Amino acid sequence: MGEDQVPTPSQTVGPFFGYALPFEGGPDSAGGAEVIRIEGQLLDGAGEPVPDGLLELWGGQQFARCRTDAEGAFHFTVTKPPPGSEPGDEAPHLHVTVFARGLLRHLATRMYFPDEEAANGRDRVLNVVDPARRHTLIAQSDGAVLRFDIRMQGDSETVFFAL
Repeated sequence: MGEDQVPTPSQTVGPFFGYALPFEGGPDSAGGAEVIRIEGQLLDGAGEPVPDGLLELWGGQQFARCRTDAEGAFHFTVTKPPPGSEPGDEAPHLHVTVFARGLLRHLATRMYFPDEEAANGRDRVLNVVDPARRHTLIAQSDGAVLRFDIRMQGDSETVFFAL
């Protein structure tokens, strides 16, 4: 860098998500036999809700986007990917992208299904994650919905992947 050049400071992501919303279809991407509702909260390192986040969920031919509310809550209605829809030896899962204040880059994670224990046990990605942290990638059954909280830091921080 020359003497007269000054580096440009980094900027964080958001909150500026209004331009991408409302997204046609919003948090609903379901179309098929096994429709599932996913509910969760986006939480910061202190366990406080992140009220101005944006989550994208995708897998196969489906894509959905949902903003978090004042309690950091989000929800999606999706179709569970069928077994064998992922390449190699991967269990059915959905990709989740998190955009939120304070982030220099978005965060990428996955959500696995709790009723796929055998497939989850063989999944090549889950098997490289520390066994003590794998639970952060597997949704929990909560009656008629799946619960998937995302913790950005701190105790039980969700596993995020470098892309």
